Amino acid sequence: MMQKRSQGKSSARLLRATAALLLAGLVTQGCSGEPEAANEDAVAALPTENITDASFGCISDLTPVDRFFVGNLNGDLDATIAVASAEDGGIYPVGSVVQLVPTEVMVKREAGFNPVTKDWEYFDLDISAEGTKIRVRGADEVKNRFGNSCQDCHVKAAPQFDLICKTDHGCDPIPINDVMIRGLQKTDPRCEAQPLTAEEAEGLKQLQAALGV
Repeated sequence: MMQKRSQGKSSARLLRATAALLLAGLVTQGCSGEPEAANEDAVAALPTENITDASFGCISDLTPVDRFFVGNLNGDLDATIAVASAEDGGIYPVGSVVQLVPTEVMVKREAGFNPVTKDWEYFDLDISAEGTKIRVRGADEVKNRFGNSCQDCHVKAAPQFDLICKTDHGCDPIPINDVMIRGLQKTDPRCEAQPLTAEEAEGLKQLQAALGV
């Protein structure tokens, strides 16, 4: 019995290590020397105006809506949830964060930030138990771990959904299924350990094989 328990724990550790590998492979003063007059503005600046590695943490600390997670860097969470939950769509408020898997995230920036992306900024992340590192950020230059442009996918969403993809929003299908998504979400190394179902564990093995990790 003790041997079986030990083997079970070892298997669980191996699965979490595998998932971490999959996620890793998926993911002053002015020049004039004079004090800046904008110091007071900097103090009052919204978090979306200074997005750093520290802006992103454990995916499950966000609020689950449908199969993804949402938040709002500027504190306007209720408005973000309202749009994410609306069947007829809507425009997400500035600061909205939308994440399907731990290594990819979208943030709604201020009006005029990028009309082509409807003011969304895409982020590709490296994640570990130590935290988050932003690998790439922007628009067309940000690609998922399968090499596809985030913008090319999201631009196909029906206009009323503000570039957010769900299974019925008009976007192309993604190359991972719901079981794999749940497995990746549960094995975010920045979060506390969560048990995987047998189906989720098998899904991660299949994803590992597909990525050649």
